Amino acid sequence: MEISVIIPVLHEGKKINQTLDSVKSASADVAYEVIVVDGDSSGDTIEKIMDAEVIKITARQGRASQMNAGAVRACGDILLFLHADTLLPPKAFPKIVAALSDNCLIGGAFDLKTKNRRWIFRAIGLAASFKHRLTRVPYGDQAIFILRSYFKNIGGYAPIPLMEDVELMRRVKRLGGRISILPEAVTTSSRKWENDGVIYTIMRNWLIQTLYLAGVPAERLVRYYYKVK
Repeated sequence: MEISVIIPVLHEGKKINQTLDSVKSASADVAYEVIVVDGDSSGDTIEKIMDAEVIKITARQGRASQMNAGAVRACGDILLFLHADTLLPPKAFPKIVAALSDNCLIGGAFDLKTKNRRWIFRAIGLAASFKHRLTRVPYGDQAIFILRSYFKNIGGYAPIPLMEDVELMRRVKRLGGRISILPEAVTTSSRKWENDGVIYTIMRNWLIQTLYLAGVPAERLVRYYYKVK
């Protein structure tokens, strides 16, 4: 099985090559391709990419639309959606292939930890692990992977500006799809928590998800997530 790694980016030139290096260490002889989808039409990030084999495209800004554009371009049997500030664990790809060798599963994600090792961030990772194993609704920063055929059949990510990961996983559950949360952890940046404040970010994220699940449209909630009017 071949894996298509789809990385939506916007002004990530400083981090993108480190992320691509983590993809190489994750491959462990599994066939793969990498598609970087820049939300900046000028290609601000993709022009910084040093690996000539990476497929570079631009798409309308917005994580959902960028990931859908990457999925259309993808040739692999499995789609792996990777945030630009998230690093995969070593030899992640064989674990993905092994998980999806179970015909009962259509996708999955990884456990989560942050680069910052302060106790509060370790607690966030543990809480996230417990929550996502309980709900089977992982977030996008956990490197969601899914069979390409299944993703296409259910219509891909919804064209919404926020909570596209939650919406996709809820739809998968509603349709009877089963996923696996792998015990290996991806390592994501703590920059948003640090920039916005840890407690504020935790409370805001909890409130936004609660309101979304209660039926408030993502188009209304996005302004609070990004602190824009």
